[in-house]
Amino acid sequence: MRQRNGDIQWCFSQVKGTLEDDVTDADIISCVEFNHDGDLLATGDKGGRVVIFQRDPISKNSIPRRGEYNVYSTFQSHEPEFDYLKSLEIEEKINKIRWLRRKNQAHFLLSTNDKTIKLWKVSERDKRVEGYNTKEENGAIRDPACITALRVPTIKPMELMVEASPRRIFANAHTYHINSISVNSDQETYLSADDLRINLWHLEITDQSFNIVDIKPTNMEELTEVITAAEFHPVECNVLVYSSSKGTIRLCDMRSAALCDHHSKLFEEPEDPTNKSFFSEIISSISDVKLSNSGRYMISRDYLSVKVWDLQMETKPIECYPVHEYLRSKLCSLYENDCIFDKFECCWSGNDCAIMTGSYNNFFRVFDRNTKRDLTLEAARDIAKPKTLLKPRKVCTGGKRKKDEISVDCLDFNKKILHTAWHPSENVVAVAATNNLFLFQDKL
Repeated sequence: MRQRNGDIQWCFSQVKGTLEDDVTDADIISCVEFNHDGDLLATGDKGGRVVIFQRDPISKNSIPRRGEYNVYSTFQSHEPEFDYLKSLEIEEKINKIRWLRRKNQAHFLLSTNDKTIKLWKVSERDKRVEGYNTKEENGAIRDPACITALRVPTIKPMELMVEASPRRIFANAHTYHINSISVNSDQETYLSADDLRINLWHLEITDQSFNIVDIKPTNMEELTEVITAAEFHPVECNVLVYSSSKGTIRLCDMRSAALCDHHSKLFEEPEDPTNKSFFSEIISSISDVKLSNSGRYMISRDYLSVKVWDLQMETKPIECYPVHEYLRSKLCSLYENDCIFDKFECCWSGNDCAIMTGSYNNFFRVFDRNTKRDLTLEAARDIAKPKTLLKPRKVCTGGKRKKDEISVDCLDFNKKILHTAWHPSENVVAVAATNNLFLFQDKL
């Protein structure tokens, strides 16, 4: 990471999506995910669409390298459905996208809405076959009586076509809304989690899954917590973690028991009695958990902070970064406008040295674990010129406001950055701000 005076410097690269103020609900981005080499970037939206961007080859090979992406493929992944048994509408909104590692020329990804998971194959075609014996060029079948000579079909170049086709549909396994999917390191199985259960699937088998975690009580009135996020370990295929609304993270080892109702490790921080309030339980709920690329650490995001945990130490996090501590005095109004229930995600940099997560007012935060410095940046339309340096933003909580600061009372809570992604090997980040996808990179 390039630094000046110890500070990371980021600059604007691109913005995708219309910059008009009139935003339709279907265009709001609901997930962002780089593939394993960072050449592709997928977004899902509330309208059930998946848009895949491809790294521009010139920007990738230029010196210095630039993080520029162009639209590669767009397809409708999910449609709205209706559950007649429960009289429930099932939204088409894409909750999560996860890439599989590339094994051949095609790319594969999993996408899910509240109930159904789909495996998509994205492939390229730049050649076509001409000169069939049994059919015309327009596809009509020829009369066998008219075929007097045999032809050798020839392969001709054609304009590149990118096709997305659903290869598997995994349905009917979740009673509650799916909040997480995670591909195992064996690249053969994956998990899907809803509020009370985690299921294990094989990528080749669509009609059955294995229930590995079930926290549903016999009497639903005794329900005290729900599963909020789940993820497989990046290296050990038998290990997974899941977080709960009670602020705990459980690590399960599938070797110890097929049903992982009894966790191997429980990560929980004792509550600070001085901070206890009516909202303590709500703000301690973990909205996202991510294991580091090395598999040694994990980060958890609650409403006000990001915590770094060492998998070898369950008692407390090794690092804690406040994201927007200035909102603690605003919890009452955030509860009234439902913002307190917003589910912010978090992500690791490729080398595990930095963490990124979102906030309100289109702010996002980057924490450097080595220097312990933090940065508040804004995904704003007025910086939409390539190579524009991002100025760090500051929020003041009271007293006299300096020129570059913004008052906590002036923050726009309708502009929130819930979804972010970091390139697996470079300092290129993707930030979803409502219907726009911003791309930033370290200063050239």
